[in-house]
Amino acid sequence: MCRSIKTLRPPVLPEEATDEEVRAAALQYVRKVSGFRAPAAHNKEVFDRAVDAVAAATAELLADLEVRGTPARRAG
Repeated sequence: MCRSIKTLRPPVLPEEATDEEVRAAALQYVRKVSGFRAPAAHNKEVFDRAVDAVAAATAELLADLEVRGTPARRAG
């Protein structure tokens, strides 16, 4: 679907994904789904909320994934 979104979990990304990387992936996803590169002023708030929600879901997913039998990585 979104080929510009890079995989953010190990072993593809050996270190933890940064907040900036998670947000960039969320932004790409929302852009693709909405069809807008940048929202009009009247849609900016809902666009930004969607990016925040997708970023939060992505961070939770990455924190809870178990990769090749290793325990989930949970930030404090």
